[in-house]
Amino acid sequence: MSAWAEGIAASTIFVEDLSASKKFYLNVFEAPILFEDEHSVAFKFGGTIINLLRTTHVSELIDPATAAPREAGVRLLFTVEVDDVDAKCSELAAAGVELVNGPMDRRWGPRTASFRDLDGYMWEIAQGQ
Repeated sequence: MSAWAEGIAASTIFVEDLSASKKFYLNVFEAPILFEDEHSVAFKFGGTIINLLRTTHVSELIDPATAAPREAGVRLLFTVEVDDVDAKCSELAAAGVELVNGPMDRRWGPRTASFRDLDGYMWEIAQGQ
């Protein structure tokens, strides 16, 4: 049996300050902007779209469900592959990004490090074996 989904096309994350988050994503990831309007900015991450959406417009997507506040804790981790975790950590530090952990060698193989974006979403950078 094969999976009915061929991959994750897009992830929408809810942000408090769209302008600051856009600047953070441009500075940290240098990802191209695919779409932008007054309430969202969509970035292209390889074959995936990361859409930043103002929290004031979240209900349009998830109503009648509600969004959890940042204070609820980490419930999601995005992992992106990089060639050199240590070099990328140096670049992140130079950009003012504080690491949550790493760089470290994981028992399952990759070298990783993690950081939060401005709205508390966790990002992990991973270097393959």
